[in-house]
Amino acid sequence: QVQLVESGGGLVQPGGSLRLSCAASGSGFSINAMGWYRQAPGKQRELVAHITSGGSPNYADSVKGRFTISRENAKDTVYLQMNSLKPEDTAVYYCNALQNRFGVVYDYWGQGTQVTVSS
Repeated sequence: QVQLVESGGGLVQPGGSLRLSCAASGSGFSINAMGWYRQAPGKQRELVAHITSGGSPNYADSVKGRFTISRENAKDTVYLQMNSLKPEDTAVYYCNALQNRFGVVYDYWGQGTQVTVSS
């Protein structure tokens, strides 16, 4: 069983920056892709960015050029650097990790961290 612990959310003014972190523990097996999703009030959860174990990133169009995802495989930790934040980035951000164990893919989620962009 994998536990994901997120940190780094908070309140920031438009144009500001935040860095989210998510550490996985209890894995025992290699973590494959890791990523960040977000869910704003009244909206569906959406992919923000994800990154493979090899370090290949993928971003939602709405955050390209502003957000950067990275990971430290040795620590099973993924980061999301968020710059030039906009009010529409306000949401609960969830960390996600995929783990392949003997051909079965397991999907894990963090508890979520609130990001609020407001003046």
